[in-house]
Amino acid sequence: MYELRVTGDFAAAHQLKNVTEKCENLHGHNFQVEAAVEGDRLNEAYVLMDFGLLKRHLREILGSLDHCFLNDHPAFAGKNASSENLARFIAENLQQRLAPLDQGVRVRRVRVWESATASAAYYP
Repeated sequence: MYELRVTGDFAAAHQLKNVTEKCENLHGHNFQVEAAVEGDRLNEAYVLMDFGLLKRHLREILGSLDHCFLNDHPAFAGKNASSENLARFIAENLQQRLAPLDQGVRVRRVRVWESATASAAYYP
């Protein structure tokens, strides 16, 4: 089994419901994201996949979140725009982009940090 990991970041605001009072106030984060993909075999270039392509996909997904009020983003309609839900949104979108490549590469994990000491991960 092979694993690749890439990182990215974005800045956004959100307002969580039904959590601690502090987080229910409108606030923002400089989110850090790590996406890990895995696969059983290397391709004809003897790599799992091109790092540049993986980084581009992650950058495009994060670009759709950058500098927005996450509560207004369609992906979070009816749910909290929490780090957990952000991780799932990113993982599912990344998997959709990898599937057409038909290289056997799949998302293993996406971790989203909302601060240096707090993160959430989603494992599809």
